[in-house]
Amino acid sequence: MGDRGTSNHSEATDFILIGFRVRPELHLLLFLLFLLVYIMILLGNIGMMAIIMTDPRLSTPMYFFLGNLSFIDLFYSSVIAPKAMSTIWSESRSISFSGCVAQLFLFTLFIVTEGFLLAAMAYDRFMAICSPLLYSVHMSTRLCTQLVAGSYFCGCLSSVLQTSMTFTLSFCASRAIDHFYCDVRPLQRLSCSDLFAHKMVSFFLSSIIILPTVIVIVVSYMYIVSTVLKIQSTEGRKKAFSTCSSHLGVISVLYGAVFFMYLTPNQFPELSKVASLCYSLVTPMLNPLIYSLRNKDVKEAVKKLIQKKNTIS
Repeated sequence: MGDRGTSNHSEATDFILIGFRVRPELHLLLFLLFLLVYIMILLGNIGMMAIIMTDPRLSTPMYFFLGNLSFIDLFYSSVIAPKAMSTIWSESRSISFSGCVAQLFLFTLFIVTEGFLLAAMAYDRFMAICSPLLYSVHMSTRLCTQLVAGSYFCGCLSSVLQTSMTFTLSFCASRAIDHFYCDVRPLQRLSCSDLFAHKMVSFFLSSIIILPTVIVIVVSYMYIVSTVLKIQSTEGRKKAFSTCSSHLGVISVLYGAVFFMYLTPNQFPELSKVASLCYSLVTPMLNPLIYSLRNKDVKEAVKKLIQKKNTIS
């Protein structure tokens, strides 16, 4: 009787991740695609962190932020990818209540932290280009550490609020989450509660997260563009823009996917899944590629590392 009661309680509190609605014969292809993307995320971000930590020339604020960006990308994709692959591969699509809470909490923590970190990186580029003589004074180790710690604090605060609000909702009989991970909007669709107040608070949280970071990024780049256009030499302008192009590429991919997801009506959950896939897995895969292909210092560090390895061999 005790075992049966425990089993029934467990079944009642489990959720079902529906994932992508594809034909059964495409499950293997989808699994291999997820696996390939996740391997590239692991290799790219671990490799980027290793390069930054081992090359003394990359001991600058820009690469300190980039190393933290790789760390965040690695961990929030790891919150999503393994469970998504397990759901695709196995017939069991269930995720426990506590597992769902943990997944939503960790993903929200890292994705919000990344937004604030990208704003800090925009400020760093602003200082480097607009005040180069005072750059080393302003962007001290202490300030960089405070900016990263502040990003994590904002991410943690947002995550606690969003997760606690979501899981205080009353859920209906259906436990089937029409998504490939536990996210706020799919969970709201399962709720029997009045969502007006919840959506207002969610909108307020999104506004105080997205608006400040977007304003910092936009204002920083307005000053950067204004400063760069005043540079007389074409080579100087090209060099200044090249230091920002990688960061702009990362911002475009992440914020483009986020805005697309939030602008997608609830009637089109498959489009929302595609947008979520872009910022949860595609962005962490592309970030190391964008920075390694567009950054001369990183390419030289990689060459130096390869040459050193060949010399040892």
